[in-house]
Amino acid sequence: MPLALDLKGKCALVTGASDGVGAGVARMLARAGCDVVGTGQVAAAHERAQNFLHGIEAEGQRAFYLAGDVSEVTTPTRWVAEAVAVLGGLDIVVSNAGRNAFHGVNNCTEEQWEHNLNLNLASHWRLARASHPHLEQATPGVFLVMTSNHAYRTIRGCFPYNVTKTALTGLVRALAIEWGPSIRVVGIAPGFIDTPGNQRWFDSFPDPAVERECTERRHPVGRLGQPEEIGALCAFLASPHAGFISGTTILADGGREALLQDE
Repeated sequence: MPLALDLKGKCALVTGASDGVGAGVARMLARAGCDVVGTGQVAAAHERAQNFLHGIEAEGQRAFYLAGDVSEVTTPTRWVAEAVAVLGGLDIVVSNAGRNAFHGVNNCTEEQWEHNLNLNLASHWRLARASHPHLEQATPGVFLVMTSNHAYRTIRGCFPYNVTKTALTGLVRALAIEWGPSIRVVGIAPGFIDTPGNQRWFDSFPDPAVERECTERRHPVGRLGQPEEIGALCAFLASPHAGFISGTTILADGGREALLQDE
């Protein structure tokens, strides 16, 4: 069959879609033919939400936006119900929403630990549980979980974010085993992606341009990743071409994990 990522007629929900990786995922799914509901913390009138809507509509697809805090227990269930109501069903769910929670092991407070577990782990499980009956009706349903290269290799000061990102690989396996064969579940572990959030990290250094250049040199591909590249991977994984992929997490880090040490 021709290698074309044709997702025409499919309906997708992408959390954390107002900017960064989530926005790139939503755009690429729309480019492949999906109607998309995106979610984010900003209000619908916010510039980022409007940019999301315009980006999907520019691809010729239906676009809807839902605001809310994914760390609140009831939010994932509400988002799924509203997405099904406007789209008429769900074929693809990309559980992307999350946030950096970088502390040291010894200075992380109980409150920070609990917030991280709730935001970066439990919210994905809640979204999965709410999505399950709708994805069961798809042919087949696809549930994609956005984790991180911190699930495999990490650095000082990224606790407890790295713990939950590692745990998400276990969630992917558990869901795939219990939901197959009617639903495929795959994890995606991006590395350093060129997003506004990562630019803010560069800006925290005395010379952001030098720090960025050093970071790019640490990648065998010689650059940072782009949100649309993660989006293209998601579009492939949601397509019939990836029908034999489930229960695993795919690392997309520009070769960073292959290095034993930096020069």
